[in-house]
Amino acid sequence: MIIRKSPAELEKMRRSGLLVYKVLHTVAEMVQEGVSTLELEAAAEKLILDAGARPAFKGYYSPAAGNRYPYVLCTSVNDEIVHGMPSKHKILKRGDIISIDTGVQLDGYYGDSAITVGVGEISPQLAKLLAVTQESLERAIEKVRPGNRLFDICSTVQKHVESNGFTIVREFVGHGIGTELHEEPQVPNYVDRNNENPRLKEGMVLAIEPMVNAGKPQSKVLSDRWTAVSQDGSASAHFEHCVAVTKDGPWVLTRP
Repeated sequence: MIIRKSPAELEKMRRSGLLVYKVLHTVAEMVQEGVSTLELEAAAEKLILDAGARPAFKGYYSPAAGNRYPYVLCTSVNDEIVHGMPSKHKILKRGDIISIDTGVQLDGYYGDSAITVGVGEISPQLAKLLAVTQESLERAIEKVRPGNRLFDICSTVQKHVESNGFTIVREFVGHGIGTELHEEPQVPNYVDRNNENPRLKEGMVLAIEPMVNAGKPQSKVLSDRWTAVSQDGSASAHFEHCVAVTKDGPWVLTRP
């Protein structure tokens, strides 16, 4: 069941979304050669707790992993697609890319967002990967309007990514969001004819999150049972925003 939110609920989600934005962009400014992903984690957790919020990811149970996620951030470097775990041993190097993904619960409502940034100067191919992934998200956001259908979002991401020579990760998808971190509907980044294709209505909130590989689309999960990487070792980028359907068009809750 897709749960539509009232204007008052959307305002609460907006506060959660703006906190996520603050955390992500504060942490992104720390990204440089020689910094460990665990340092990013410590800064993010302090920001979330100081704001009176609860980390959405820390303690989140995954049946597939069989345990609870132990961190507030997912820090996925280079060929890591999603759910990369912060570590004092993971030291960022010049030319790396890192996806930073986090969520919070504030006043009972969730926010969830992700960005991918380069460590110093990155290669032209990696710069293109990041740009195309972010562009695909922005184009998809424009489709979040009453009367459109879910597949309008999915196909927009897929067409932009594939027309630029990159591939869509299919094992991981976006989702509805509200009083739960993951709600209906699922939001694939490609047109899945086995998936529901609901019409978009006012009050729906979707976490749209393109995950794009430079090489082949297949992924695998590492022995930690969380970290997903590209099967062929190619670089991967990830961007995400929570977007509300309103009568005036898309409202991105996770940026000012």
